[in-house]
Amino acid sequence: MNKFFNKALILAAMTLTALTRMPVALAAAYNPDATSQGFVTPAAPRRSAMPDRRLPNLGRDKHSFPFYHPRQLNRVVRTTAYTHSESDHIGYGPKNAIGTYLKYGSRVRSAAADWSVYPLGTKFKIKGQPYIYVVDDYGSALVGTATIDIYQPNKSLMRQWGRRVVEIEVIEWGSSRLSMEKLSDRRGYKHCRQMYAALQEQSRNRNTAKR
Repeated sequence: MNKFFNKALILAAMTLTALTRMPVALAAAYNPDATSQGFVTPAAPRRSAMPDRRLPNLGRDKHSFPFYHPRQLNRVVRTTAYTHSESDHIGYGPKNAIGTYLKYGSRVRSAAADWSVYPLGTKFKIKGQPYIYVVDDYGSALVGTATIDIYQPNKSLMRQWGRRVVEIEVIEWGSSRLSMEKLSDRRGYKHCRQMYAALQEQSRNRNTAKR
């Protein structure tokens, strides 16, 4: 009886240990496209993807990277990388800002950005890679910048990506309206408040331009 009881205790301990390590496993269970092996190294940006001088100059961010006019879909951007096991993300596990699982598949992958620059749902490709990235997350350090944070499922891949200057092509713009809806009840956080205010200003400018 004691032997059976001891085996049961060991099994329970093993189960508890496994549960504490489940973020990636959970992501894969709910979204089979959430984990994948590595990434294809991006191609070097082309000079033709630099800001088009025929379009309005929208200035530069604190990293000296340009804010592009929405009409220019090919652009050179600064990218960083993040993962769900970092200290500032661990409370959310492998979930994004809208509560669904972060994607890291052979076709679709998640990215984070300032939603007033790349609204929620924006889809883009990185030159030289076969994936479609979708902006479904944000981060306080990204607000006020043109930087895009590329999701990686572990710290090893995050470090491998590091900081990269890449060329992207925006293939579908996300929704500013949906971005504002999601941010509306989060304005107690400074970075959410800043994105919401920037989106509001953009909306006012669009409405003024229509008159």
